[in-house]
Amino acid sequence: MPDRPPARTFFQQFLLYWLPVLLYVTVILTLSAQPHLQPPLHFRNADKLCHLIEYGGLGVLLARALRGSMRVSVPLFAGLMAIGLGSMIGAGDEYFQSFVPGRESSVFDWMADTLGVIVAQVAYVVGTRRMTRTARDTRHAPGEERAWR
Repeated sequence: MPDRPPARTFFQQFLLYWLPVLLYVTVILTLSAQPHLQPPLHFRNADKLCHLIEYGGLGVLLARALRGSMRVSVPLFAGLMAIGLGSMIGAGDEYFQSFVPGRESSVFDWMADTLGVIVAQVAYVVGTRRMTRTARDTRHAPGEERAWR
């Protein structure tokens, strides 16, 4: 039986999984605190696309942190937890923006935030299933009979 790697300490898990999440949320809040911030793209609803992309990144980091540190083994469950957390962070961000001069808070921005997290989770769950399937398939020798379930 192969040796298991040593268990990570709480601090190691925090640095590896949750520090990137906290840094990313810090960047989001820093951008939200900028008065009169305009999206870099110039077309109708460009800000919604920016919200979608921004929170898509957060969604990937949240799912990674949940699966890695809390040992949530089912990708779908980690995805649902990440959607809940990401949506709450988005709601808090929109509430925070309501106090920043020159910024407006919008339920549509929050919906774009949540949609970004959802899109990231769909990609994450599909990608995880494909990687698991590929890893399972490569364990068999070529031409070996496989039991399909």
